[in-house]
Amino acid sequence: MEKEIKKLKQRLGEVYDLRNAAEVLWWDQTTYMPPGGAAARGRQLSTLERLAHEKFTDPAVGELLEDLRSCEKELPYDSDESSLIRVTRCEYEREVMKPSDLVAEFSAHASESHNAWSRARPGNDFAAMRPYLEKTLDLSRRLAGFFSGYDHIADPLIAESDYDMTASSVRAVFSELRGHLVPLVQQITEQPPVDDSCLRQPFGVAEQLAFSEEVIRRFGYDFRRGRQDLTAHPFMTKFSWGDVRITTYAKKNDLRNPLFSTLHEAGHGLYEQGIARELEDTPLGEGRSAGLHESQSRLWENVVGRSRPMWRFFYPRLQEIFPNRLGSVPLEEFYRAINKVERSLIRTDADEATYDLHVIMRFDFELDLLEGKLEVRDLPEAWRERIKSDIGVEPPDDRDGVLQDAHWYDGAVGGMFQGYTLGNIMGAQFYGAALAQHPNIPEEFEAGEFGTLLAWLRENIYRPGGKYTTNEVLEKATGSTLSVEPYADYLRSKFGDIYDL
Repeated sequence: MEKEIKKLKQRLGEVYDLRNAAEVLWWDQTTYMPPGGAAARGRQLSTLERLAHEKFTDPAVGELLEDLRSCEKELPYDSDESSLIRVTRCEYEREVMKPSDLVAEFSAHASESHNAWSRARPGNDFAAMRPYLEKTLDLSRRLAGFFSGYDHIADPLIAESDYDMTASSVRAVFSELRGHLVPLVQQITEQPPVDDSCLRQPFGVAEQLAFSEEVIRRFGYDFRRGRQDLTAHPFMTKFSWGDVRITTYAKKNDLRNPLFSTLHEAGHGLYEQGIARELEDTPLGEGRSAGLHESQSRLWENVVGRSRPMWRFFYPRLQEIFPNRLGSVPLEEFYRAINKVERSLIRTDADEATYDLHVIMRFDFELDLLEGKLEVRDLPEAWRERIKSDIGVEPPDDRDGVLQDAHWYDGAVGGMFQGYTLGNIMGAQFYGAALAQHPNIPEEFEAGEFGTLLAWLRENIYRPGGKYTTNEVLEKATGSTLSVEPYADYLRSKFGDIYDL
């Protein structure tokens, strides 16, 4: 068995070398690459993705996994060896269904589409993106068509990022959550609006970036194994255990960026930096699902990053950096400002109470597009009607409407958005479980200490990496399956206090 395991790890190491090299090229494309490199970059990424897919789906890998099947049964379920065999087989059985040529075509198209989007969004030019999105939809349908045994065309695409979930199960969860959100948002928006003018002043970008990095250092993000750069749409990427990078974006006249986008991406980074090093270069050496990953980015961004206890420590420091802007602004006024609820256009800037309505809308559009109920040409108008109905605002243009998210323009249609809201739900469950074991966590925040929470998350979520399914992680860490109630209770309590509901 040891010999076969070693062979498997050697093959997987080569696959991950190729995948990680592609990630480096993708990171460069979205940060520093000159526009003239776009065509060649698409070809380079396509080649690496094809080679990685061919190497992983080589029949020899399948034979190794089959040889190890009997050994797996003799090992403890949660051992590294048993988990490696089990999780690799699951990924192998999924990846072997995809033709390498389609993988390469999708990768090349995603690169080309992203570059087109980076020009089309500032230019408010959906017409330029329509043929790209139509091809993405076609490729997504073709990809889904290679899988069998699913009830909905979106199911294999959702399984790519959230293995435990299906279109039906996500719809059920979102329907329950929406039942909590709509009346809560209605209650809040009937109150006098919170004054957030203190955030909408000229703030130096360099100072904002320096402060945001100061905060995430306190959280535990390790800059010896990471860095932060500017990009159009923030993301986290991992090249190795020792190189986990984040990106952010800045606005001179809005203090919320880059601060909260940095906290969000640092949450992803903390997860990847916390995975056990011995799991590197295998399917166990990465977060298991988009929902689990988003549970961490949204937890650190919002549950921690927009809490009173945290800002009792950090706000004096922020006032010191911007004395003319914030020196006379009381902490409570600042706290209410960063938690203001309003009907807004942009998902990434949305408050906690309305954010999930943005996600649910996008998830519904994905299903409608895949089912053929909605044509790409009709998407901008459908977007305007739905956001006006659900959020209560209407975008003046496509730049802040259907073009605002990069996801459909550098990924698939299907499985791109549900993880954000699943993450919000799970994040509340994880934080509640951590508090139950360590009730002093908020008091530690007030002292600028986040180690107890980070240690609990590392032990229960980060260190095992991809060994367990999302549902298994939830049950091990919280003793419960996915539940909307803790998240709904969190929102009602927090905003009930702020708005005196």
